[in-house]
Amino acid sequence: MPVLNEERHLRDSVRHILRQDYPGEIEVVIALGPSTDRTDEIAAELVAEDPRVRTVPNPTGRTPAGLNAAIAASRHPVVVRVDGHGMLSPNYIATAVRLLEETGAANVGGIMHAEGENDWERAVAAAMTSKIGVGNAAFHTGGAAGAAETVYLGVFRREVLEQQGGYNEEFIRAQDWELNYRIRQAGGLIWFSPELLVSYRPRPSMRALGKQYRNYGRWRRVVARYHAGSINPRYLAPPAAVLAIAAGTVAGVALTPWAFVVPGGYVAAIVLGSLPAGRGLPPGARARVPLALATMHMAWGWGFLTSPRKLARKVAASRREPVTT
Repeated sequence: MPVLNEERHLRDSVRHILRQDYPGEIEVVIALGPSTDRTDEIAAELVAEDPRVRTVPNPTGRTPAGLNAAIAASRHPVVVRVDGHGMLSPNYIATAVRLLEETGAANVGGIMHAEGENDWERAVAAAMTSKIGVGNAAFHTGGAAGAAETVYLGVFRREVLEQQGGYNEEFIRAQDWELNYRIRQAGGLIWFSPELLVSYRPRPSMRALGKQYRNYGRWRRVVARYHAGSINPRYLAPPAAVLAIAAGTVAGVALTPWAFVVPGGYVAAIVLGSLPAGRGLPPGARARVPLALATMHMAWGWGFLTSPRKLARKVAASRREPVTT
């Protein structure tokens, strides 16, 4: 578990691990970044309460560095990645181990099931699990079990992680995609199954959500530059929307009011798209779904468009080639 400023959810996340319906041994290794809240204090309490929990330092705070540190400190042949705001379903580990055995996969993963605790978070959760919000990504919206390019979090065979040298620590985001790419290039199977469910707590504010999705877009552009041919229309839709809205607004002000049909059409589309996405939510949450959708789209698109080439060059310089046996 790589954690940074997770005081709100860390205890609950660890509790969901320790209460797993799994017959084998479980250890929890928490990699502590430089948090500014009570995360370290809560982690120390968890260590004192249960001998299965321990911590390792992650002074950089970077997710891949924390993952590598925690993996190195762990000892079992199956490695389960968990985030500090993710809640494993009761049979998650047992199901994942069974799937590793049945499929022969190197890594298995399932659905990132977003769940909110207030109206804003519920709106974000609805946006994150809708096709208008995230396209056809199976780990967001569900789908049939089968081979995949990447999966949410992941349950790995340790031997595969060690063979590939772990996560590339230059990938501050998209490190899962990059590692799974190397595993696939080396002949390993990445397997998605809707049987695996992780409840995910969305970002608690529009600002935090915007920052999250700006980083997603920024690093997806790095991946596109790092690995030619990895882009599909789903990734290009948000930056195209940002450019179209900006162009329509400028043209509407400078040339003709007819150009406002472009940003107006986008607003109409997300309002209409939010109706099925928000079905069943309380009125306050339902009213916030369009705002959550727009934040995700615009922040992701802006991050993609403004991602600096020097970032991709730095990552390319740290390239790790797939390792085959």
